[in-house]
Amino acid sequence: MNKTRKQIILLMTDATRQDMVGCYGNPDMHTPNLDRLAEGGVRYQNAYTCQPVCGPARSALFTGIYPHSNGSFSNCIPLGANVKTIGQRLSDRGIRTAYIGKWHLDGGDYFGLGACPEGWDPEYWYDMRCYLEELTEAERIASRDSATSGKSISADFTFGHRCVNRALDFLSKYGEEDFFLTVSLDEPHDPHLCPEPYASMFADYEFPKAPNVWDTLEGKPLFQKYWAGPSRFADRDAVKLKAPGYLGCNAFADAELGRILDCIKTCAPDALVIYTSDHGEGLASHCLYAKGPVMYNEIARIPLLIAGPGVPEGRVDEHPVSHINLPAMILEYMGIPIPNCFEGKSLLQEVYNPEIRTNDYVITEFTRYEIDHDGFGGLQMMRAIFDGRYKLAVHLLDPVDEFYDMEADPYEMNNLIGDEAYEEERIRLHKLLLEWMNATRDPFRGYQWEHRPWRKNLPDPTWEYTGYTRQRENEEYEPRQLDYCTGLPMEEPVRRK
Repeated sequence: MNKTRKQIILLMTDATRQDMVGCYGNPDMHTPNLDRLAEGGVRYQNAYTCQPVCGPARSALFTGIYPHSNGSFSNCIPLGANVKTIGQRLSDRGIRTAYIGKWHLDGGDYFGLGACPEGWDPEYWYDMRCYLEELTEAERIASRDSATSGKSISADFTFGHRCVNRALDFLSKYGEEDFFLTVSLDEPHDPHLCPEPYASMFADYEFPKAPNVWDTLEGKPLFQKYWAGPSRFADRDAVKLKAPGYLGCNAFADAELGRILDCIKTCAPDALVIYTSDHGEGLASHCLYAKGPVMYNEIARIPLLIAGPGVPEGRVDEHPVSHINLPAMILEYMGIPIPNCFEGKSLLQEVYNPEIRTNDYVITEFTRYEIDHDGFGGLQMMRAIFDGRYKLAVHLLDPVDEFYDMEADPYEMNNLIGDEAYEEERIRLHKLLLEWMNATRDPFRGYQWEHRPWRKNLPDPTWEYTGYTRQRENEEYEPRQLDYCTGLPMEEPVRRK
């Protein structure tokens, strides 16, 4: 770890499944730049998003607190007014910060409001609204049409290329300073816009089918069956996974990130480089497409690569990790105390020594896909926990929860929620999940999450539930809250009510 310059570059793509990055096992994906990043650092095999949908995933990644805590638990809901991003926490301590690319946290629609939030350099702020405002009306329409891909456009037309141009300018100017730079591409998210040769690179390619493509969701939650629709009854042998636009745009995104990685060698060779995606994509696994309220690996597990001076090269880390670990890691790397309100542990020591295990478990949650849309299942309350072997998902509004033994069933085919042989492990994870909901002040917590059909011999619910009150600790930016009973500053944030 370099002691003179503290520089972090966070690279993101949107909707990149873990197995769409070649270093995770499929060299057909044509991601040579991310593959070389993995060769020079650590690849995380069991990294999970905090919520598998665009805005909420970013809300946790850039605040250090879960979507249910920061207020942005659905697309099109802004962060809470008293929630501070890591950009603000760093810039307030004299570290240069820049955010270039998709933001999705200002309460605007998909493209954002075009306004730089507090804590980031306005000179480099460039969200998708900024991009669209550079285009003519005809160009805007073309930018949202997948048919535009190919010979009709060059890389210069794309959002990703313009984001990378700004990142290269930033690196050339500030390579001698401490900084935190985020480059957040929308690619390969649909409409999968990309030029040749990427647009036709996967025209004849068939994505390998995992065994869970044959999962027809027997014994699974009802909402998953509604989500799958008629595809549950299709001939699974006949299903062909062809996604030329998606996979081609994925290769294009890698090429654009490669431009940044090449620049880093010259302008910021001492930087810590992080790559990840906000969530994955079903792509017919479990008969599901897109993303949503599930903990299945294809959707909730994400690629995570970290490289830089002192980081061991070519290592694979199998421990469960989460986006919630990254904000604390970033502050620790920069020498800034981790605030009380952060809900994840720093991953930094595990980065330098992958034998260290930071987390006993990781959590993924879901509330709804988007405020603006009636569809996508509407309200779907999920809280899920994974300890490296066992995975439990509780679906508050569905009669069926899920439990998987990932060692025996890595493709999550066999729901063991009612299997008595796993009762002890199931209850252990359930208790940890409930404790986490209470500790993080989950606004949707309550006895209903505890009293599930498969939990036996529980006492009747009480109106008091746990009987505790839990006040917010955000004392770095606001005064200590006052105790309801005394009007004086609270002495203990967690206490009997």
